[in-house]
Amino acid sequence: MNADLILRVARIENFDPAPGPGTDTVVAVQDGSLVAVGGEEVVRSWAGAATDLLEFPGATLTPGLTDAHAHPVWGAIEVGTGLDLGGLTTLDAVYARIADRLAEQAPEAWLTGFDLDVNVFEAGPTGRPLEQRFPGVPISLMTRDAHSLVISPAAVDRIGLTGAETFDDASEIVLGDDGRPNGFVVELRAMDLVLAHYPEVPLPVAAGHVAARLREFAASGLTGLHALDFAAPSEEVYREIERTGELALRVRCSPLVPADSGPEVWEAVAAQQGLGGRRWHVAGAKFMLDGTADNGSAWFEHPDVLGQNRRPLWKDVAGYREAVRFFTGRGIPTATHAIGDQAVRTALDVIEECGHAASAPHRIEHIESIPDDLLPRFAALGVVVGLQPAHATRMTRADQRDNWSHRIGPQRAAHGWRTRDLLDHGAVVAIGSDWPVGVGDPRTVLADTQLRRPVDRPATAPVQPGQRIGAREAYAAMTRAPAVAAGATGRLGRIAPGYLADLTVFARNPLDLTPEQQAVNPVLATLVGGSVLRHSPRDLAS
Repeated sequence: MNADLILRVARIENFDPAPGPGTDTVVAVQDGSLVAVGGEEVVRSWAGAATDLLEFPGATLTPGLTDAHAHPVWGAIEVGTGLDLGGLTTLDAVYARIADRLAEQAPEAWLTGFDLDVNVFEAGPTGRPLEQRFPGVPISLMTRDAHSLVISPAAVDRIGLTGAETFDDASEIVLGDDGRPNGFVVELRAMDLVLAHYPEVPLPVAAGHVAARLREFAASGLTGLHALDFAAPSEEVYREIERTGELALRVRCSPLVPADSGPEVWEAVAAQQGLGGRRWHVAGAKFMLDGTADNGSAWFEHPDVLGQNRRPLWKDVAGYREAVRFFTGRGIPTATHAIGDQAVRTALDVIEECGHAASAPHRIEHIESIPDDLLPRFAALGVVVGLQPAHATRMTRADQRDNWSHRIGPQRAAHGWRTRDLLDHGAVVAIGSDWPVGVGDPRTVLADTQLRRPVDRPATAPVQPGQRIGAREAYAAMTRAPAVAAGATGRLGRIAPGYLADLTVFARNPLDLTPEQQAVNPVLATLVGGSVLRHSPRDLAS
């Protein structure tokens, strides 16, 4: 039988810990899977009159890169419709960008923005100054960690917030000294009250934003991502994209189980399992055991310098334990957002009690600061680590003059994003971007992970340089490790017969390049199930 496609390159690289001689240069694809890997004998054995032959002289073929943690739907819609505040380090700069946008829209219309750096506020985040600069304008700005909003008094009034609102979880409408909302809205349940008033984005427009973003991701080397959410309009958007075309990569979605929810909600999430289309499907459940250190809503063993970061987002931790047990018993793997050391410890304890689902291992996401005694428990329990090292490089500073480091203190800051230590203790570490919270280009994420500083800022001091890892380990964390996390070993993350033909074609072998060179290593093509998408520099957003 002949192959549908034969692909010839200069080198095939699997990022194995103990690499072989590396003489393979040809793969054959049939019905979306790899049927042969080797040299010219593959061409002789599998080529036929109907076989497509693609050649990329000098290129390196790798398993397709997978972003193990991203938010493609709400992220693409937010980025596509909101005001980008990324890179602004002063409140005056934020005001200037808002003024420019207001000059283009009606003053009574909502102005929404994203990627607001909380460090621009000297005395803590508050929306009240927005009224002085932009009176009567409803403004809502999402902070960089996407776990809080800064909203103007006009927005407070339009929504009708009073500060008396209560939530099942630890969400909060922060009050000023006068007992009225000061415009700082913390965590998802409280944020939902604001987001519900955002202008509606028509489905075709939303789908266009998401489809375009997925194409950009593919052009940077991704063939898959794990979407750690599945809220409206995710299903509608994916189906709309597939109605008229194709997703540029595979998307594995895990719906959020709201904090302090009960069995009725859990049953609804369980019922979503297996839902999907051609290149997207629902698998797993997402928990948020705590919030973020920047907002004071993470769960550490000891409080931060402001007396915060000491409580879980799930007020009823026993309820979280029962929820994990519920999903595990139904064969559904879970991913738990746990940033503070006590949240991570509790998640590990619960997994130890419940065991793993049959379909895939449980995973813990973020793990921003943990003590030494927790390091060996991940490998011992078979828990996958979901890590975003680029959060360390782009949201904190080596001199600890940033909000995250200041709040949790120098000792805990020094234990941040322990990539090297976790790998040395045998953990499976799957690296993700948390896009749009973090940078979405996997080549940038991988370079930052090796350097422990932003790859595009060579003068910046590295953050915890002892946590650097090598290129082989970094790329394995975005190929083999996400496959483990998805329960897809034997199908994804490797170039071998029987595996899905999800592949990335790099112009040069990443292992021969410096991190700086890797960050701009051209992606010539990606393959998803053997379907080829060629790329050129113009495929990437400027």
